[in-house]
Amino acid sequence: MNKRQIQARLIEQGLSFRQFALTKGYEPRTVTQTVERWAGSETLPNGRIAFSVMRDLSTQIGVELIPGLLDHPFAKAC
Repeated sequence: MNKRQIQARLIEQGLSFRQFALTKGYEPRTVTQTVERWAGSETLPNGRIAFSVMRDLSTQIGVELIPGLLDHPFAKAC
């Protein structure tokens, strides 16, 4: 799923990247940079914040954005 598809899913829920970031306690720029970097990737993010952003976005829109993201042990620990 690319950045625009993720953004469309958020808009369907009445959210923007900025609103999502602020409700989850992230910096808005961090969310947009993370999505630009990791959307459509086949590998999991190495960083704690990037992993959390992608996990929370996946949960919010109901689609696993990176294969194996929600099954990873850290996804349940956070």
